[in-house]
Amino acid sequence: MQKFFNIEKTSEGKARAGELTTDHGKIQTPIFMPVGTVASVKTVHQRELKEDIKAQIILGNTYHLYLRPGMETMQEAGGLHKFMNWDLPILTDSGGFQVFSLASSRKMSEEGARFKSHIDGSYHMFSPEKSMEIQRQIGADIFMAFDECVAYPCEYNQAKTSMELTHRWLKRCIEWTENNPELYGYKQRLFPIVQGSTFSDLRKISAEVIAEAGAEGNAIGGLSVGEPEEEMYRITDEVTDILPKEKPRYLMGVGTPWNILESIGLGIDMMDCVMPTRNARNAMLFTWKGVMNMKNEKWKKDFSPLDEFGTSYVDREYSKAYVRHLFVSKEYLAKQIASVHNLAFYLDLVKVAREHILAGDFYEWKNSVVPVLRQRL
Repeated sequence: MQKFFNIEKTSEGKARAGELTTDHGKIQTPIFMPVGTVASVKTVHQRELKEDIKAQIILGNTYHLYLRPGMETMQEAGGLHKFMNWDLPILTDSGGFQVFSLASSRKMSEEGARFKSHIDGSYHMFSPEKSMEIQRQIGADIFMAFDECVAYPCEYNQAKTSMELTHRWLKRCIEWTENNPELYGYKQRLFPIVQGSTFSDLRKISAEVIAEAGAEGNAIGGLSVGEPEEEMYRITDEVTDILPKEKPRYLMGVGTPWNILESIGLGIDMMDCVMPTRNARNAMLFTWKGVMNMKNEKWKKDFSPLDEFGTSYVDREYSKAYVRHLFVSKEYLAKQIASVHNLAFYLDLVKVAREHILAGDFYEWKNSVVPVLRQRL
């Protein structure tokens, strides 16, 4: 049987280029994963994701899909791949983060989280077992353990209690999945999640517990929730020192283009974030030259291509002036164009990062491009 994760090259620091092999195809790492919360990457067609953006894996969201369309529909469709007509890999989160951030009047207990739907106010219960069951029904290639994510900032004791609960829940997740096989005839892999807020000693304990669980890949959660960038990098650096080198490391919910490059430099292989699509819908475009606000007056008569260094068709086919006009006129097409552009840029970013890891000059390259990526145009 083929190995799930193969490291092709490690740079002079922690950055590495590798390949993940799933039953729905291979993924070249480091990789960015577009977020398709409710079985759709907002405003973007699956065909565009595959052909123009060159996405290799996308995310689905357990909490949202459980509420709509519901698991009866999902199972009758034959799982998420068939439901949304996407034949490449998918990763699902556990629903934990959404229960803690979206749902109102949630009640936490050892058993799990009881919460009120943000859609119709109905009550539901997510336990580790329930999250695993839903994720079996969704059928993603990689699925996440049910964890509790604390807000930032938070008290030390709260972070500690929450982390310990996450560890106890992990045992239940593993036990349930071992006793309940896949539903659709292809392999699913469970990733546990390191928690511990911004406290180094807690993160160290959590990373050790997660490493000992012996999963095929591991994730770092509870970052990119409002803490300063330096804190995020510090914790990521400390945790990647502990997590097994031979297994993929997934940093959840990150981030800006510069966050992505810095994280790759700290040994991260996988990242996801709503930022490219959310910011696109608000007229913010990321490019190799810096960040553009497409509502700015300065683009009003700029008839040059949207992005001369862009890799997608929208970059060549539409001008800056036209895209600005669409945003100012509140046209839906503006959001579509900007979303395709940003996602294609993010995928190009990790592709070029990978090329520099393989070439052996990643850090030099990263340090030269990060200041440029950050500038406002």
